[in-house]
Amino acid sequence: MGDSKQILISSKDFFKDVVDDAFKHRRIKTFPLAQQYIAHLLENYISADKLFDESSEDGKKSRKTLAELFLTASSSDSAVRNDLLKRLGDSSLYVSGFFGESLQRKVVDIDYYANMGGLAYGSLSNLVKEDTYRKVYQEISTRFMDFVDILTFVSQKVMVQSDENLLRLYDKYIRTGSELAKDTLLEKGINPVPKTTKAYNQ
Repeated sequence: MGDSKQILISSKDFFKDVVDDAFKHRRIKTFPLAQQYIAHLLENYISADKLFDESSEDGKKSRKTLAELFLTASSSDSAVRNDLLKRLGDSSLYVSGFFGESLQRKVVDIDYYANMGGLAYGSLSNLVKEDTYRKVYQEISTRFMDFVDILTFVSQKVMVQSDENLLRLYDKYIRTGSELAKDTLLEKGINPVPKTTKAYNQ
């Protein structure tokens, strides 16, 4: 086989590395178990099917609204309730981080996802028995948008950036003044218009 070497990296190690890198670049501080939780969440959602419920009779994938999922969890026994609350929190966090741009153009926006996700994690922190998980859920509940920022950074790093994506990122900076959008544009050699210009104020 000669001197060639094959380097293999597991999905677990890959997501750990990109999450660690995201926390460093965004200068967001948290404890190691919370970072591990985010890496595991990303690994779990490699398959987009995880965002949907079971197939219906016609074979199509369906998804309950966040409010429906929360109501179902509230009326379920403890084991099912905790599982549903975790799914609600995780999916809200993932969607907010990876699809936040599209949520801005919908009636149900990112604030709704943040509120429902934070509520789910907060409820979990009051229900689980293990102190370590209680701390993780409480951390994500109270700092939900910080963790959304981390996932958004990861999505921009791992997804191929087309010209269209860059234009949407530029538009986001012009409309919202997002520091993450600005930093990403600068890294790609694009100097965004300062927020004080007429273009931003229109």
